[in-house]
Amino acid sequence: MADSSSPLPPLCERISHNSYLLRAVDLTILGLLFSLLLYRILHVNQNDTVWVVAFLCESCFSFVWLLITCIKWSPADYKTYPDRLDERVHDLPSVDMFVTTADPVREPPIIVVNTVLSLLAVNYPANKLACYVSDDGCSPLTYFSLKEASKFAKIWVPFCKKYNVNVRAPFMYFLNPPTATESSEFSKDWEMTKREYEKLSQKLEDATGRSHWLDPEDDFEAFSNTISNDHSTIVKVVWENKGGVGDEKEVPHVVYISREKRPNYFHHYKAGAMNFLVRVSGLMTNAPYMLNVDCDMYANEADVVRQAMCIFLQKSMNSNHCAFVQYPQDFYDSNADELTVLQLYLGRGIAGIQGPLYGGSGCFHTRRVMYGLSLDDLEDDGSLSSIATRKYLAEESLAREFGKSKEMVKSVVDALQRKSYLHNTLKDSLEAAQEVGHCHYEYQTSWGNTVINIGWLYDSTAEDVNTSIGIHSRGWTSSYILPDPPAFLGCMPQGGPEAMVQQRRWATGLLEVLFNKQSPLIGMFRRKIRFRQSMAYLYVFSWGLRSIPELFYCLLPAYCVLHNSALFPKGVYLGIIVTLVGMHCLYTLWEFMSLGFSVQSWYVSQSFGRIKTTCSWLFSILDIILKLLGISKTVFIVTKKTMPETKSGSGSEKSQGEVDCPNKDSGKFEFDGSLYFLPGTFIVLVNLAALAGCLVGLQRHGGGGSGLAEACGCILVVILFLPFLKGMFEKGKFGIPLSTLSKAAFLAVLFVVFSVGN
Repeated sequence: MADSSSPLPPLCERISHNSYLLRAVDLTILGLLFSLLLYRILHVNQNDTVWVVAFLCESCFSFVWLLITCIKWSPADYKTYPDRLDERVHDLPSVDMFVTTADPVREPPIIVVNTVLSLLAVNYPANKLACYVSDDGCSPLTYFSLKEASKFAKIWVPFCKKYNVNVRAPFMYFLNPPTATESSEFSKDWEMTKREYEKLSQKLEDATGRSHWLDPEDDFEAFSNTISNDHSTIVKVVWENKGGVGDEKEVPHVVYISREKRPNYFHHYKAGAMNFLVRVSGLMTNAPYMLNVDCDMYANEADVVRQAMCIFLQKSMNSNHCAFVQYPQDFYDSNADELTVLQLYLGRGIAGIQGPLYGGSGCFHTRRVMYGLSLDDLEDDGSLSSIATRKYLAEESLAREFGKSKEMVKSVVDALQRKSYLHNTLKDSLEAAQEVGHCHYEYQTSWGNTVINIGWLYDSTAEDVNTSIGIHSRGWTSSYILPDPPAFLGCMPQGGPEAMVQQRRWATGLLEVLFNKQSPLIGMFRRKIRFRQSMAYLYVFSWGLRSIPELFYCLLPAYCVLHNSALFPKGVYLGIIVTLVGMHCLYTLWEFMSLGFSVQSWYVSQSFGRIKTTCSWLFSILDIILKLLGISKTVFIVTKKTMPETKSGSGSEKSQGEVDCPNKDSGKFEFDGSLYFLPGTFIVLVNLAALAGCLVGLQRHGGGGSGLAEACGCILVVILFLPFLKGMFEKGKFGIPLSTLSKAAFLAVLFVVFSVGN
């Protein structure tokens, strides 16, 4: 426990990043948007329907910028001092680390293994850590990989701690050979450890697609005759740390779990897996804090657990109010510059209100909060109030809320009362763990319930933000840490089909929350969530809805050129548009370049921003409509994870943890025959047709008269959708399929005919 009476300096401090200049820029852009709207209102009688459509679109953009300005008004994050932790804390709390995977093909076991190894090697007492891997694919290959990885961990973990290795994911660490200044002992250990890792990698590669190692007499028997969506619960202790003293040579517990699945039971995707992880870990180790990491995001900072504990254990900031600590999601490839900028500026902004949103990975949770506690249920010292004790610890209430497992109920009581709950060995809990993994265990309980708020919440494929708003609505705060180097690093899907699938899933899940019981439109009036925090959630949840005004605005310049009508103000008032576009471009460019990104990176981000909004988020609206009408349910699609080939070089030279990729096709946009690419192709063809029509005099005679501004608007749209223009002339996976081109061309012809003839 922390010694709050000590005169020693604090474990962490809140850092504000207020900038009056940035506030002035935000307000100026907002003022220009409102000026444009006012101009359109004053001149609506002098223009046609296009003017009204433009007004509606720009009203949406103005509202979005109003939300952004509100979010970014008081940015903040936390700076931690993990080196002070041992001086202030005599007994560090335990942490259960969760890794989720669902498909051994789309999420190769070598990626999962590297993530697990990086977590096992963090700078934290091994007897205080346990790593639980949830395999929703029920793959014997994943289990085999974990068994082999646990053997290598007995070499890797001591090596990392002996030499204070910075990067603790082997695949990334071994990119660079040791320097000539290193000792001969280190070089010898380095070579030996690398050889062992290469053997591990080769074993996993050889095992992929084969079954000769699947001996039914061995402990793979549980995987016999199983398929991913129809199998019994499997819980296996891969490695148990029986030393228990925290020695640097010890390896934390490793547990493999796969919950029961049956075709006729809805399993709630990742949220269901997370709730099973909570139950199993509660039975085995019951740590007060839990780390949630995606299978492709390895721990890049050795002190990541200590940094989070600095937040939770700092009494002077009333740590009982902090429900979770969120790290930003950083990436070692070059496909996520936009997300990096978004997290820094908007992430810090939200963190300065009530705390950051839970982002699905790289987050430390408080177990008691995940069991449904509200801030009002605690006394000042963090203990349960008398009312909360009667409410939560009544025997009937516990069984109703958490299920009928007596062992599970006991672990919940111990967690709520902050008591330790340990078995002699992990294997003592296997039978109880099997029970809480049955697909019918949650029936008539409160697990995932959006009203009771126990565990990870259901009713959305975006289980992270759904759970997040449930926590903030109960009055809790959260904390944001942006360490250097980044705490976790992962990989993003390449620009193309996988990215479109991921963006659609995100947008759909967010819209689901907007229309369910967790909606910020309801919460801001009757829950304990702060008004500006509700505005932040509203901004995020409404991503998918932005696709409609953006799609229309991409088509309006072409329509106006062909229809010979005005879209933008004339004369001196055109300066509103020019100034607005110029300020926005310079502002966003500064945001990128201030983080060390290039102009090219900024352009790619702006381009992909328009592409994902009009091509991927658009389909999320259809998903929600079908769900609300009861026609179909939303589906969680696992995106493909890859471990890109990388060049040797110092990763520390890149501020955001990026790794250069030697592939000459890196950065190219990929296409396939899916409908995701139809809107973008249609937009490009329409704007090209408008420009061509302008040159050959195809425009409709009469009307308000389009001019150079509308033609420049068409050019700007084509520039933003340049990957589609290039795709028309490329072949293979980088070319737009003929079927998509044909459909888009047909729609473009109809659009031109409508525009000219209307």
